[in-house]
Amino acid sequence: MALLVSEFVVVLSSTLMPYALRDSAIEWVLDRYKERTPKDPTIHERFNTYRFRDYKEEVIELLARVTAVSVQTISLIAQMPNEP
Repeated sequence: MALLVSEFVVVLSSTLMPYALRDSAIEWVLDRYKERTPKDPTIHERFNTYRFRDYKEEVIELLARVTAVSVQTISLIAQMPNEP
C-alpha cells in the first residue's frame, strides 16, 4: 500500500509542479500527517499516541480532493487567454 501511495504522489507531484508556488499541497498534507517523535521524554512516554495508520484512509481521501482541485485549477489556468 505504501509503495502504491508513494508512486501515486510522485506521478501527481510531477503533474502538479507548475501549480505549486512553494511546496505542493500534496507535500503539505503528507507533512502534517507524518509521525513525529517528541523530544521531551515525558511527552514521548505519556502522549505519543498518534499513528499514521489510524488516519491513512482520511489522508488518502484528502489527497484525492486536493489533487482534484489542483488539476482543475491547472486546467482552468491553461484555458485562460494569454495577455500581451
